[in-house]
Amino acid sequence: MSQKKIYLDYNATTPLESEVITTITEALTDAWGNPSSSHNTGKTAKGIIDQARSDVASLIGTKSSDVVFTSGGTEADNMIIMTVVKHFNKEKMKNVTEKNVDQSLTGYINTESSKKRHHLGEHGCKIGSCDTDEEKYELPHIISSRMEHPAVNVFLEHLKDTAQAVVTYASLSPLTGRLEVENVLHEIKPNTILVTVMLANNETGIIQPVKEICDAVRNIKRGNGETKKIFVHTDAAQALGKVPVDVATLGVDYLTVVGHKYYGPRIGAVYAKDLENRETPLYPFFFGGGQERNFRPGTENTGMIAGLGKASEIAFKNIVKFETDMSKCRDYLEEKLVEAFGKRVHFNGKFAQSERLPNTCNVSILGNNCEGHKVLAKCKVLQASVGAACHAQNKPSAILLAVGVPEDIARHALRLSVGRYTTIEDIDLVVEDLKQAVQMLADEA
Repeated sequence: MSQKKIYLDYNATTPLESEVITTITEALTDAWGNPSSSHNTGKTAKGIIDQARSDVASLIGTKSSDVVFTSGGTEADNMIIMTVVKHFNKEKMKNVTEKNVDQSLTGYINTESSKKRHHLGEHGCKIGSCDTDEEKYELPHIISSRMEHPAVNVFLEHLKDTAQAVVTYASLSPLTGRLEVENVLHEIKPNTILVTVMLANNETGIIQPVKEICDAVRNIKRGNGETKKIFVHTDAAQALGKVPVDVATLGVDYLTVVGHKYYGPRIGAVYAKDLENRETPLYPFFFGGGQERNFRPGTENTGMIAGLGKASEIAFKNIVKFETDMSKCRDYLEEKLVEAFGKRVHFNGKFAQSERLPNTCNVSILGNNCEGHKVLAKCKVLQASVGAACHAQNKPSAILLAVGVPEDIARHALRLSVGRYTTIEDIDLVVEDLKQAVQMLADEA
């Protein structure tokens, strides 16, 4: 008989709730029509999509018209970032056109000014050959950090490599594990168009000061030649379904929703503030039949959208219970680890000044031959990871290094993330499993 496996990698992905499976199955069976069709079969599918949109909106505290469905978090992040780049370029062209018109109207007031204005730019050098600050700021500037998901930072690197944007990675605080407000403000430039910061980190579980960053950015007075507005985006993948999330409280312009992180299907959604009234721009990545109000063309995936709606409804109704249960289980896990390994235990995401997700424990068990990937290889019961699923599992986490964790400690890290239904008994079995794994490695050393 095979030994029971205990999964503690819920920050990587989650299983579907049984109600979500039922909802998806019913939608695929009964609502298979094209949502754009005008007959009853199409209207049934459209009604299910509308309800799902409402449920996602309720989860994040907004109205349905602010939600656009996507294939997943990567598409959502890319779409938001590309939008602000396009918006910057549109505003720049608009300003250039207005300036040219203004120069044409005022450039010939008298002979002297005519000569001067016809040949000189705003900074007193010949137009087309000026090396001023204004020219240095022709590309959009985006502020991120080294803790962001590759869906954000790999795309930013692409924009940087193709000369479509300038990117700054603001420093993380080794005292809090967070992207602090002052570190963001320090990087603001005249051409800054976006600050993107995840709501909670996938490896440490540390909740980022997104509201405080939004408040600080909103208070910046922008001058002539500077971007009129700096947008703020947060990828809420790890926070949704674990802690309450409200976009009005956060004050963000954009938010990314990822279904498979909270017991839903592997699709996602974009939140854009007051999208209906165009307060926040959103440009499509794809072009086609005009679905999702032209923001995301392509025949809608009714079954998965229905599942995302149901997962959102369940999370919204039960968030307090889920948060309490997971916190209790995670705290018990950390207590038992200290009991089992004593001073060899080093918690990598626990900072006195910072809040954490209720389910996440990033821990290093120190000692010779106890690197994280080796420990997991010897485990017979535990299924977990040393960090984000999309990162190499035999290297120290770049995120831990970025928040000041020494490399030798980071190499020993394990990311243990409990789920909604993880039990105290499960934790006891996991700790015993870790003990035997560490002992086996000690014997081999």
